[in-house]
Amino acid sequence: MDGISSIVDFMYLESISPEDIEKLEFASFPGKIEVIESVGSEFNRAVAYLRSQKVIGFDTETRPCFAPGQPRYGVALLQLSGPEKAYLFRINKLGMHRRLCSLLANEKIIKVGAAIHDDIRGLRKHREFSPAGFVDLQKIVCEWGIRDKSVKKMSAIILGFRISKTQQLSNWEAELLSESQCKYAATDAWVCREMYLRLMRSEKNPLVENELTGL
Repeated sequence: MDGISSIVDFMYLESISPEDIEKLEFASFPGKIEVIESVGSEFNRAVAYLRSQKVIGFDTETRPCFAPGQPRYGVALLQLSGPEKAYLFRINKLGMHRRLCSLLANEKIIKVGAAIHDDIRGLRKHREFSPAGFVDLQKIVCEWGIRDKSVKKMSAIILGFRISKTQQLSNWEAELLSESQCKYAATDAWVCREMYLRLMRSEKNPLVENELTGL
């Protein structure tokens, strides 16, 4: 089918309650997760795979700061996901390699995330680059009549499942990332890609002006 005939006429919920989210099945990234801590053959394979994709999911993680007045930590992890592979680049260990910068500056590869401004700014503190090809879900979901902006709520509305956020405030600079951390980090990037692709197959139903003022 062509791109037009394959578009689905579907009305998304404008908002979803925590109670309704709790009724949904859990989902997480179903593919292979690889943690990249240094530049080498694994790094090269990761970049080659990501460069072959038309759309990739994007996210970052930063070690949380709990003490008042304590300096904020820098970006520790960059997550980039395709449909069956997700790569977790430990930026606190390998830095922002020029090939990662080139990938994030490639306008032909769509990078999809949520609230990406701070993520990009944090990465550019490691090495300057000119971001291109980025899509921020929080800025476009209103075109499909969706008011909620958190990744958890958007994924529930758009994809019909719930994701775990229990590892969000864990230590992303730990010597070894736990299996739960890796699964969480990969899922956050992957689910953004999946939401974008689902929206692209759905007919738009924009929020009207008086609805937008309540955002």
